[in-house]
Amino acid sequence: MATRIAAGRHGLDDDLTEDDAEAHVHGVCFKTGPPVRTGVELEWLVHDRSDPRALIPADRLDAALAPVSGPGAFPSGSRLTREPGGQVELSSPPAPTLAACVAAMAADLAVLRTAADRAGLALVGSGLDSFRDPPRVLDHPRYRAMELYFDREGPWGRTMMRRTASLQVNLDGGEDSAAVSGYRARWALAHRIGPVIVASFANSPLKDGKPTGWLSTRQATWSLMDAGRTAHPPYAPDPRDAWARYALDARVLCVRDTAAERDGAPGDWTAPPGLTFRQWIRGAPGLRRPTAADLDYHLSTLFPPVRPRGWLELRMTDAQDGDDWIAATVLAATLLDDPVAADAAFAATEPLVADGEPLPSAAVWRRAARVGLADPDLAKAARACFAAAESALARAGADPRLRRALGDFTERYPERGRCPANDQLDALSRA
Repeated sequence: MATRIAAGRHGLDDDLTEDDAEAHVHGVCFKTGPPVRTGVELEWLVHDRSDPRALIPADRLDAALAPVSGPGAFPSGSRLTREPGGQVELSSPPAPTLAACVAAMAADLAVLRTAADRAGLALVGSGLDSFRDPPRVLDHPRYRAMELYFDREGPWGRTMMRRTASLQVNLDGGEDSAAVSGYRARWALAHRIGPVIVASFANSPLKDGKPTGWLSTRQATWSLMDAGRTAHPPYAPDPRDAWARYALDARVLCVRDTAAERDGAPGDWTAPPGLTFRQWIRGAPGLRRPTAADLDYHLSTLFPPVRPRGWLELRMTDAQDGDDWIAATVLAATLLDDPVAADAAFAATEPLVADGEPLPSAAVWRRAARVGLADPDLAKAARACFAAAESALARAGADPRLRRALGDFTERYPERGRCPANDQLDALSRA
């Protein structure tokens, strides 16, 4: 759901005060209006069809993607990007309806799959590369700085950057009202259904060919990383305030070398260890003052399960095999956009929150990633959420493809207390 982020009251090159920064975050991250649009971003691991454990050289991947790298390569206008470990991501443009979003992505994904197939490659939908540990193939200063930043705390950042793949559903933030279509309610509901989505679509139980003890090792990896940029913000009645505090108190991952950029050089984007954006605003010795452009870039380096960017990015879902991305997209969009389904989902997830707490705790997110729908509360909530979405699609007379995708997934997984990770574990036990 790409959009240009405006600079607020200040120009992109002006120094910021804390008040300016908070106002900027409020304005660009929570744009309000009726929830209408849907977008989806699909990441894929790329394997050699004849040897799934082989590493793919960068030049081979370059050649495979060359036919789909230029303007107009995808009929529906999706955008192809690369991830640090050689994963590829296809991002749809925002569509006016859920059905239009799915149709557009399906058409563009078919083009990408054809290009990969002609090169002897396969797009693999799994949250974690089960066998390979690819090197970082992107040398942009952002990724060099990111790797150095996460290396200070352990190996999980490299795993995330090089071995994981996800599915992201993008939805409008909502209206400035107290209704279920308001941004406050949609923000809360997105977090409440988050563990249900993690558990239902968990698809990364293996690492180096062995079970990790987690059904979503990708989500577990995120939970081990810098919580100040990967966990959800503490609750506040107005999520704009919570997000502004979270963003300014998050540590700076990289500092763009603007002088080198002007000269066309890569530069060194390494950030001083421990520096938060708020501290940078107040003044950091030896470091230039931050601008609105720096704040916008900083916002792009925050990775919580729900990220506001003028719309809501639901980032908690493992990549899915085949076309199961449709079920994940349909579930998330329907639960948030259909008022009756939203109310049902809110009620169904009540057992996932502690008394007096409106959002699930970190422990609930970890439980969803570890055991999935083997947890009775998560299993019950999942069945209710899937049923609410199916009922909403039936009431609306939705596209049969959407209803079939959701219904088939429901029968295979939540109705049986399973998720795609169970299939991977079953295949391993049979090998």
